Amino acid sequence: MRKLNRRTRVVILTIFLAVVLAVFCILGMLIPDEAVTGSFLNAKQPPSLAHPFGTDALGRDLFLRTLKGMTVSMTVGTAASGISGVAAVLVGIAAATGSKQADALINWVIDLVMSVPHTVLVILISFVMGRGLKGLLAGIAATHWCSLARLIRGEVLQLRSRQYIAVSRKLGKSGGWILVHHLLPHLVPQFVVGLVLLFPHAILHEASVSFLGFGLPPEQPAIGIILAESMGYISTGMWWPAVLPGLTLVLVVLLVDRLGENLRMILDPWSAQE
Repeated sequence: MRKLNRRTRVVILTIFLAVVLAVFCILGMLIPDEAVTGSFLNAKQPPSLAHPFGTDALGRDLFLRTLKGMTVSMTVGTAASGISGVAAVLVGIAAATGSKQADALINWVIDLVMSVPHTVLVILISFVMGRGLKGLLAGIAATHWCSLARLIRGEVLQLRSRQYIAVSRKLGKSGGWILVHHLLPHLVPQFVVGLVLLFPHAILHEASVSFLGFGLPPEQPAIGIILAESMGYISTGMWWPAVLPGLTLVLVVLLVDRLGENLRMILDPWSAQE
């Protein structure tokens, strides 16, 4: 049997990781609300075959709540990282193609946003926006675009110095034509990889802000809320409401991070030659 080269193995692993994450999300969507209702007869049960993650103090199945909560977190992360990614591309292009004053102003704003810890800034924005899903999305989206915007800005500045860009200008092509036909196609790999790598950060910040009580409402089965509820019972020996959902969150974040690294290897021209 012919041995697979490294690139083929990376592509297969990337497809596998994407399928695993998609199945994980779909399973959470298919769980009805009735399946995570409480029953005091089943309260505080440790992990077993009937309840792989055990039950919480209200008798709710923690495995089903974790799946449903991760789906909520992944939905929030997808929306927030998507908004941040689009904003980063627009800001990066504006900084690289605009005037020196606009570039200086955008870089000053980026430095200002990055100087404040993300969690603190997300909490402040979420609180001002009235908390809940709307405030949480606004907070995460407003704080996660800076690094990608700087990357896009640097890439556009390099592309503008290329010879074929100068030839296009000599041929009378407009700035919009050059942007659509020369700049944007080269920015797609950076955008896709940056979008995927923003995703785990968005999930972690959603979980941390919800854990602190400034994110999603308490009745929402999100991972941060599950972990916050578990803190009141961990001293009594109920370790499973904190450990097992927390490990699931770490596993999903690691899977997404590995997916982003694999996409970078596939889309990066230098890695493609390995």
